[in-house]
Amino acid sequence: MFDNTNYINTIISSGNDDKAIERASEILRQGGLVAFPTETVYGLGADALNEDASAKIYAAKGRPSDNPLIVHIADTKAVYELAESVPEKAVMLMEAFWPGPLTIILNKKKIVPDGTTGGLDTVAIRMPSHPVAMKLIKESGVYIAAPSANTSGRPSPTLAEHVIEDMNGRIDMILDGGAVGIGIESTIVDLTGETPTILRPGYITKKMLEEIIGDVSIDRAIIEPDPNLRPKAPGMKYTHYAPKGEVTIVESEQNDKKVIDKINSLIAEKAAQGFKTAVIATKDNAPYYNCDNVLIVGEADKGVTISANLYAILRKCDTIGAEYIYSEALNQNELGGAIMNRLLKAAGHRVIKVH
Repeated sequence: MFDNTNYINTIISSGNDDKAIERASEILRQGGLVAFPTETVYGLGADALNEDASAKIYAAKGRPSDNPLIVHIADTKAVYELAESVPEKAVMLMEAFWPGPLTIILNKKKIVPDGTTGGLDTVAIRMPSHPVAMKLIKESGVYIAAPSANTSGRPSPTLAEHVIEDMNGRIDMILDGGAVGIGIESTIVDLTGETPTILRPGYITKKMLEEIIGDVSIDRAIIEPDPNLRPKAPGMKYTHYAPKGEVTIVESEQNDKKVIDKINSLIAEKAAQGFKTAVIATKDNAPYYNCDNVLIVGEADKGVTISANLYAILRKCDTIGAEYIYSEALNQNELGGAIMNRLLKAAGHRVIKVH
């Protein structure tokens, strides 16, 4: 059980307040925990080179200790301090996408404790573009290990309010930077093998990566999760992003009417049994559902509108007490692979295909 003796009064401050940044920086230097906004989701930060501080992250989140943390930096020079070697392709990706939502995995130097890397010999590194995150890293003078600032398994936080729901009383400080922009975690690419491999899809797509460095593969665990896998990156092994209700995805080969009819049938069935239901729908399809709780996630062909809203929608399912949640497949857009990766994990890979 988590011991919150030292975190009874979590400080909540604006990320635009210089004094708040100074205080947060001091907390990090002393081995404490600070939640802060990035352009993807809110992160729960600690000094990455302080193994005891990293252990506090796992405790606060209830996170399995073999699930590695991402180290956030503010200068590319840090990569050479943290990584055993920096291949040319890593340099090319850093120049193309940093600061931004891309994490690279390299072989680590001994300076990075095993407690930060989940016991692996590799380290995951990224340079966030959010001004509050960058300011905090620079002001604190430490590299910040930071997974998403939520209880492990819950939808990731895209607002400070989400962090407060999960972490108030469990960490030292929360910096409020408003709503994040992208809304899903960074793309993770492993550069330790012969072929660069995507371990987690995100805003930076396979096509974008290949335009810079050539061939890139996708780890099979993204498509077929292996419960026996030792995760090389966050989000590869465990259930994530899940609300309390049961999520089911309903999909068809580009036939929205069949999806709508099937979801309406499932809703009617559960409603007759006395259960509370919700539908996660795109803007165009929302009017056609016979449900009291139709949650519009975004526009079908504009992935960034969906990614920005997805986690907040999943959290809203808990707010309204939805016991059964039915979602359209949200893959008909430029971020479809990354969005469906998160949605499938939220649903525990529960999918109904209609023909």
